[in-house]
Amino acid sequence: MMNSLKKQTWTVATIAALGVTTVHGESWLTQTITPVTNPIFFEAPQIQTEIRPIFAWHRVDSGFVTGPADVRVYAVQLRYALTDRLALIATKDGYIEIEPKGKPTSSGWADLAAGLKYALFKSEDSQFIVTPGVTFNLPTGSRKVFQGDGDGELNLFVSAMKGWDKLHATVNIGSRIPFNFDRQTANIHYSGQLDYWVCRWFIPFVSANAFTTITDGNRKGFSNEGFDLINFGSANASGETQAAIGGGFRSRLLDNLDLGFAYESGVVGRNDIFKDRFTVDLSWRF
Repeated sequence: MMNSLKKQTWTVATIAALGVTTVHGESWLTQTITPVTNPIFFEAPQIQTEIRPIFAWHRVDSGFVTGPADVRVYAVQLRYALTDRLALIATKDGYIEIEPKGKPTSSGWADLAAGLKYALFKSEDSQFIVTPGVTFNLPTGSRKVFQGDGDGELNLFVSAMKGWDKLHATVNIGSRIPFNFDRQTANIHYSGQLDYWVCRWFIPFVSANAFTTITDGNRKGFSNEGFDLINFGSANASGETQAAIGGGFRSRLLDNLDLGFAYESGVVGRNDIFKDRFTVDLSWRF
């Protein structure tokens, strides 16, 4: 009997360590992850309280109007669950450094963006959640890093996730609507992610993110837009689609702490602004 008890204890401990299965009675959402790529606009449907520090190293291709450059972003996102369905979200802030090749580095603060999201539909049985939301981008940043322009921007979006036990698909679609159509352009953005819970230490994913510009601004000489971080207000970008695909993984270091890493590369249209990007983040939940 003692040997049987030891075997059962060892089995339970092994399952818990590897995260092989969800404990009976837990929500399917306990084995889901939030996106690492496109952190400003690829908002997850989960409702949770979270602090999320982010570092991104983004490379601009030599074909862009400003020439090749390295862009580094240091940011912290905040989310606060007011109820099990409603959350306050702060999706954009931080410090930006733009280092063009052979030219001085420009640096300054990013604009601020915040809003709300609400889980309109949640089903444990079908492992499905749908969450619409809205954020407002305030032009509080530095002009030296292409922030603080226009009169602000509204982002309307809906995010959804479907689970099949350890496999999860997340999608997000939304529209960026500027309050000043001369200074900034309107865009439609859409994102997708597929992840698989191998174990708590290794949760790989693949992702795709795209932006389609639907109006022109008045900034001459720019024939595409700034993807997620910047809205140039380009005068010749209407109808252009920019896209990036990538992959990476998350590790669940603690039950409430995930480490994320992603690499992305521009793939569609004039992606001079998006040569490639490395992103590292932490998702610390309360």
